[in-house]
Amino acid sequence: MRNSIKGSSVVALAMLFSMLLIQCEAVHSKPKTYMVGDEEGWDLVIDMESWTKGKNFHAGDILVFKYDSQQFDVVIVNQQGHDSCTVNPGATTFDSGDDAIPLAFGANYFIDSDHDACAAGMKMAINATAPPPSI
Repeated sequence: MRNSIKGSSVVALAMLFSMLLIQCEAVHSKPKTYMVGDEEGWDLVIDMESWTKGKNFHAGDILVFKYDSQQFDVVIVNQQGHDSCTVNPGATTFDSGDDAIPLAFGANYFIDSDHDACAAGMKMAINATAPPPSI
């Protein structure tokens, strides 16, 4: 009888320990994919800074930029490049017309390399927070 109580206690403790591990383990939710500009895409017909309003972006989320590659491109720049609509040294340019770009943690800045297009609204600043944990 003593062995069966001891065995039951070990099983119960093992189950409790397993449940605690599952609850304590931080498993992050899947990244969300956003179509930049929604059905309009990355285009002058929409103010991109306005498009970001009301959205909660997290590091690892994917921005999909769809655009006419004969007219536009997407450049990841620093804050100065964003604010002045200039391509800074070290910037990364995408020009396929269908680019999927994951957000880095913190500030993310995107512009069109054409100064006039950028100044007309083809630029975005997004602050990506840490991904929310989920179980």
